[in-house]
Amino acid sequence: MLNRRYLRIKVMQALYALFQSEDKDLLKGERALLKGINSIYDLYIYQLAFFLELKHVATVQMEEAKKKRLPTESDLNPNLKFIENKFLEKLAINQQLANEIQKRKISWNNEFELVRKILNIIKESKEYESYLTSNDDSFDYHASFFADIFKYYISDHEILNHLYEEKNMYWGDDLFIVNPMLVKTITSFKEDSTEQHKLLPLYKDEEDERFVKKLYTQTALQNDESKKTIADKTKNWEVERIAMMDILLMQMAIAELTSFSNIPVKVTLNEFIEISKIYSSPKSKVFINGILDKLVIDLQKQNRITKTGRGLMQ
Repeated sequence: MLNRRYLRIKVMQALYALFQSEDKDLLKGERALLKGINSIYDLYIYQLAFFLELKHVATVQMEEAKKKRLPTESDLNPNLKFIENKFLEKLAINQQLANEIQKRKISWNNEFELVRKILNIIKESKEYESYLTSNDDSFDYHASFFADIFKYYISDHEILNHLYEEKNMYWGDDLFIVNPMLVKTITSFKEDSTEQHKLLPLYKDEEDERFVKKLYTQTALQNDESKKTIADKTKNWEVERIAMMDILLMQMAIAELTSFSNIPVKVTLNEFIEISKIYSSPKSKVFINGILDKLVIDLQKQNRITKTGRGLMQ
């Protein structure tokens, strides 16, 4: 599931596109934002489908080996531990995954050689050798092995990631949030999991989707006012010379501070400062922190920050 920081980042990207565009249609922009977030789930399902394709390609390789002109003993009597991996078997019968694959029209049929290449890398690894020779046949061992090979050999595979970026230009950035979701999904399966086992949801709950819409809309609606508020606190700076991303992050912070009574002030400030470390200049952290501290004081004096609940003002 997507955490709030990543949701803020997706809102930031949508607002940047909106403010740069001549088309200021908020509803159209909101639809594009939600569609972009939903596409992250496509990537999540693509990755889970890739796991099943590894099992399929391994099965094909095994059958090919048996048909060699001079097959070895291991070709004729292969170790089936990977093909019969207990986590993969649970994933293969998962009804939600099957439904999502069909609904989203996801297929690895045209990428057999890529999957074979990655599978061969896995087979040459020390983790794979240890897995095949281990006497541990517990479900947890099968699942932890698969989590390890995902982290070491799949999650950051250059060609695979390039393929995802070709499918969606944003997926290169989205991988850093989807990959932890996949590890969490692997570890969520248990020996008694049935075909009805639930995959991770896109949003934690309906409140998160409302958060996305409201933060996007309120920041856009307050655009002119928040720019003026920021300009008043940066009189020694020419607003035009301040990085646009810095201004946008401060605008979003103002919208969140004034529009969400259940989010502590400290949480909002920390989140946007952390995001600035990734998406803005090296000096932005100190600059944004200083300006937001001054803005919070003013907004509190103007009674524009209203928080409910013990300790939420801080």
